[in-house]
Amino acid sequence: MIHLVNKNGASVMLTSRGAGIVSVVVPDRNGIMGDVALGYRDEACYLNDGPCAGKIPGRFANRIADGRFTLDGKEFRLIKNHPAYQLHGGPDGFSNRIWETSQPSPCQAVFTLDSPDGDQGYPGALHVEATYTWNDDNSLTLSIKATTDAPTVINLTNHTYWNLNGEDSGSILGHILRIPSSRWLVTSDTLIPTGEIAPVDGTPMDFRTAKEIGRDINADFPALKYGKGYDNCWVLDGATGLRQAAELSSPVSGRRLEIWTDQPAAQVYTGNWLEGSPVSKSGRAYHDYDGVAIECQGFPDAPNHPGFPSCVLRPGETYSRTIIFKLSVDR
Repeated sequence: MIHLVNKNGASVMLTSRGAGIVSVVVPDRNGIMGDVALGYRDEACYLNDGPCAGKIPGRFANRIADGRFTLDGKEFRLIKNHPAYQLHGGPDGFSNRIWETSQPSPCQAVFTLDSPDGDQGYPGALHVEATYTWNDDNSLTLSIKATTDAPTVINLTNHTYWNLNGEDSGSILGHILRIPSSRWLVTSDTLIPTGEIAPVDGTPMDFRTAKEIGRDINADFPALKYGKGYDNCWVLDGATGLRQAAELSSPVSGRRLEIWTDQPAAQVYTGNWLEGSPVSKSGRAYHDYDGVAIECQGFPDAPNHPGFPSCVLRPGETYSRTIIFKLSVDR
């Protein structure tokens, strides 16, 4: 474990398993510290956990339909961990690996991983470096870089589940969420994108004006029925470069989380299947909707959709993505 503490006493705990976030301890509006990231009591539970809590999934986060894609005219068949797709890089994806770790400064940690050619079916030997920097303003910056020796596909993110009332406080359906995006990716009932990019106007997918996560979660809308809640990808508006992907707040604790990124999209998953997860850090069982993951990433199933932003990485290029989690309080 690596412990990062800033000058205000707020802290982040990281683990080499999946280069993951184990805890984020920050004050509420009354100055009371609390852990706002879901995680487990037993470190061994981070291996092969269904929720992928706090970790970096890869080589390709989210879904690839039927576990196959074609690159430069050659078809690649991946190891599937679901009948309809490969999810988060397969059964032995990056989230289950032990990453090499270093701590160059008290508030920075660097994780590196080498993925060989053919790993889970992906071409090319890939070298990945993930750097977490914990700042005195309670912002956590994740910088991910990767290089390859042969053409491959890549999509990396962080899969932390947030509960701004504290990881042991129950449902996040009363949290207020704003997603400044006007379009989202329509999916099949297996949550694979169909290729359609639809406007959010007039649908439960419209979070441009902040609203409670639970307000429309039970609406009679196909996407919400497919996933038993939100498990969908929003296309970020605006030009490329660093921009706000989402803003989450809790009226109860006063904590606020802003997420900024240069990724093209954000997957929001409202913890619809957390029941049966490993025992939490506080010793209680997690239940459905006890946390929300906001995963800044490339488009899911992009290798099979030429119209989506490219996820191809070639020799001589550097994959470089940034995600910033900025925590604050509303007085």
